[in-house]
Amino acid sequence: MQRPLLLLVLLMPFIRAFSQIDRKATKETQSLYTNLKRIQKQGVLFGHQDGLAYGLNRDSTRWMGEENRSDVKTVSGEFPAVIGWDLGRMEFDSSRNLDGVPFDLMKKRIVQHYRRGGINTISWHPNNPIDPSKTTWDKVDSTIKRVLNDKKSLKSYKKWLDKAAVFFKSLQIPDGTLVPIIYRPYHEHTGSWFWWGAGHCSPDEYKEFWQMTVKYLQKKKKVHNLLIAYSTDRFTSKEHYLERYPGNEWVDLVGFDLYHRNAPATNEAFKADFQRMVTTLQEIATENDKPCAVTEMGLEKVSEANWWTNIVLPVVQDTKLSYFLVWRNGRPDHYYAPFEGQKSAADFMKMIQSGKVWLERKTADQRFYQNN
Repeated sequence: MQRPLLLLVLLMPFIRAFSQIDRKATKETQSLYTNLKRIQKQGVLFGHQDGLAYGLNRDSTRWMGEENRSDVKTVSGEFPAVIGWDLGRMEFDSSRNLDGVPFDLMKKRIVQHYRRGGINTISWHPNNPIDPSKTTWDKVDSTIKRVLNDKKSLKSYKKWLDKAAVFFKSLQIPDGTLVPIIYRPYHEHTGSWFWWGAGHCSPDEYKEFWQMTVKYLQKKKKVHNLLIAYSTDRFTSKEHYLERYPGNEWVDLVGFDLYHRNAPATNEAFKADFQRMVTTLQEIATENDKPCAVTEMGLEKVSEANWWTNIVLPVVQDTKLSYFLVWRNGRPDHYYAPFEGQKSAADFMKMIQSGKVWLERKTADQRFYQNN
C-alpha cells in the first residue's frame, strides 16, 4: 500500500520541474520559468513598455527606432531587464502596432534583447472580433459568449490567433533557437474597459475563453516558447483576484496592473493599496507555486521627484516579485519612465543603486535562459 506514496516522492522533482503549463516548452522557456522563481527575494527586475522602440529626448521631443537606445539606458547606462511589447493591429496585418511600432522593428528588438540576456513580455489589445470596427476599449457586451457559441465567429477569431502564433514562432536567433516570451492575454479583466472585462462576460465564460486560447496556441499551433501570464487590474481580495482564474494548468505567472493617479494627494493611499495587493499576490503565488510580477504600473509623467524610492522601492524590495514593468514613454504628456533631464531620474538611480531593483546587466549575469 506504500508504493503509490513512494512513487509520488520519487516523481516530485520531475513534477516540480514541469510546474509550468507547457510540457513541450523549449528548454530556454523552461529555464526562464525556473529562474523567474529562483530570484524571488533576491532582487526584482525593472521593466519598461516599448522601451527599445521609442522615447523622449531631453527637450521632450520624441525619438523612435534608434539603434542601441532606450530612455532608461540614457539615464542609467543600462537597458531595462524586461521589455514589454503589444500586438495590437496584428489582427489586421498592419505593418505597425497600435502605438506605431513597426512589427519588423519589434521582432528585431525582441531578438536583440534576448541575445543580451533580457526578458520580453507581450500583451495584445485586439479590436473586437465580433465587430472589428470597434477597438479594444469599445464596450461590447457578450463578445466572448458570442465567439464561443458561434462556429463562424470562433473560426474567424482563431485566424487572429494564427497571426500571433506565426509571430511568436518567428522570434528566432540564427541557429533556430526560439526566443521565450511572457505572453499576457486578456489583461485587466477585473475592470470593464476592454471587451473581455468583468462587466461583459461571466467568470466561466472568461475562463473558457482563456483555456481555448492557450490550448489553441500550444496544441494546435505548436507554439512552445510562451509563458502565460494572468494579470488582473485592481482587486479587493484574494477571492476577487481568483474569481476568473482559469486554473493552475492554464497559467504560468500571476500578476496585476496598478496605476498611481492624482499624486501627491493620493501618495499614501496608493502606497498602502500597492502593498496590500503585492502581499496578496505573493500569497497566491506561494499557494499555487507560480512566479509573480507587477505586470503594468506607473505614475504618468513621474510627477513625484522621489516616487521611485518613496513609493515603489519600499513595496517591491525583499518580495517574491520577479519583475515590475512601467508603461511606455509615448508622448511629452504620457510617459512613465525617467529620461534624460526628467525630474525623477536621480531618484530612479538611487533605487537602482539600492541593489534591490535590477536592470539588464543583472539578467545577463543571472543567465535566465540556462539551468542554474
